[in-house]
Amino acid sequence: MSAPVLEAILTVTSHLDLREALRNLVRASSDLTGASYAAITIIDPSGDVEMFVDTEGNPEPVSTAGRGAYLEVPVLLREATYGNLTLTGRDSPFLAEQADQVRMLAAAAAIAVQNARLYDEARTRERWLAVGQEITTMLLSGTDVEESLGLIAVRMRQVARADTAVIVLPGVGSDWVIEFADGDPVGDLIGIVMPPHGRAMAVLADGRGIIVDSFARARPLRVPEFGRYGPSLYAPLVAADRKLGVFILLRNKDAPEFTENELTIAESIARQAALALTLAESRQAADLASLLAERGRIARDLHDLAIQQLFATELQLRSAAQATADPQAEQNFESALAGVDQAVAQIRSIVRTLRTDAQESPLLVRLQREESLSRIGLGFAPTLSIDGPLAEDPQLEERLGSDLADDVVAVVREGFANAARHAGATAVHAAVQLEVDRLTVQVSDNGTGVDPHRSRRSGLANLAARAEAYNGTCELVAGEVGSVLTWTAERR
Repeated sequence: MSAPVLEAILTVTSHLDLREALRNLVRASSDLTGASYAAITIIDPSGDVEMFVDTEGNPEPVSTAGRGAYLEVPVLLREATYGNLTLTGRDSPFLAEQADQVRMLAAAAAIAVQNARLYDEARTRERWLAVGQEITTMLLSGTDVEESLGLIAVRMRQVARADTAVIVLPGVGSDWVIEFADGDPVGDLIGIVMPPHGRAMAVLADGRGIIVDSFARARPLRVPEFGRYGPSLYAPLVAADRKLGVFILLRNKDAPEFTENELTIAESIARQAALALTLAESRQAADLASLLAERGRIARDLHDLAIQQLFATELQLRSAAQATADPQAEQNFESALAGVDQAVAQIRSIVRTLRTDAQESPLLVRLQREESLSRIGLGFAPTLSIDGPLAEDPQLEERLGSDLADDVVAVVREGFANAARHAGATAVHAAVQLEVDRLTVQVSDNGTGVDPHRSRRSGLANLAARAEAYNGTCELVAGEVGSVLTWTAERR
């Protein structure tokens, strides 16, 4: 290998800036062969022109017809072709030695392209992993799950250099719906129900992501709103075989396609986010339950202990006031009694606030909260209905009493949890019927039905004990499809 060729190869392969390396290459190949024109075309994995560089500074390939002798060699490395190197502009044919030199330069260009791509992949992976760590930390640090999902869409879009990002989550019944979107514009994407046989559902079923080269060229489009985009990437949100949702990244029509490297990293980040999301949802539910239970305990203690103690003190003061003959002492007793009455009123106000904001909040709000919290565990959104003569009664909680209201919530929670653990269902419905003298809770699913071999049903045993306290019943039976949990209580 001659010194000029070696120097040219070292110049080409020493640059991380690929375009500058290719400029050096075309100049060196022109100088070594005496060609007046040299150009190199690099092709991306999809077959499109990734980069074009020539000695004239043209932004894209130009015709070389009529320029004299012509030589073209592939930019090749271990059977992988990255493009071609073209020389022309000689009056006489290229010599065999010159052709060999150009081939060596083309091989050096292939190494430079490969190094540049590996470097770019490493930088891309570094950016994605940093965002993945950020997402996990955010979810596990106590950030609200709903807020976290919106932030995940923002950060994933940014790191992927996408124009829009959407998150598909379980909707009502078997529907899957776009619930979060980031980018511009995205207003028409929120609320779209994904087609049952579309790409998102296929990705969810397979547990593997896919790349779409261009929605703009796809026909027909099951989601017409996606037609304004070009390349896209789908990654499933799956944790321990639980299908939580699908993440979709969308680029504009003229943007480059997503790479296999980006898909691999996106799938990894999505799995990481799904696991963190599951843990965060469980922690949030546990924290909420703990908070509500503590507030309920405080409310009961204030009502049962503090108020009763004040009533006892009031009786003692009244007895003392009746026994005294001193007008000033009697006046002091009356003032103290008024203070006791005010303290009782204040405590009752606090108890009402605690019951409204916490465990003993209005029954409908508490049941709706259980419906929302159960979505991650079930993998879809259950449905809930509350009917009967007392359903619209503004004093429902007072009529039921705090203990019975707590039991209704516990039954719905156990029904949802039972469906999530054992039923393999895709739809669950909880119906609460509030009659004047009877209350019925029924949780039905379309799962595999009652397992005759499962004898441990501690949750159901607990519900049965609760029902017996109200002269009611509790049973789990096979329905026409799936199973039905029915719990009843007599109102006293």
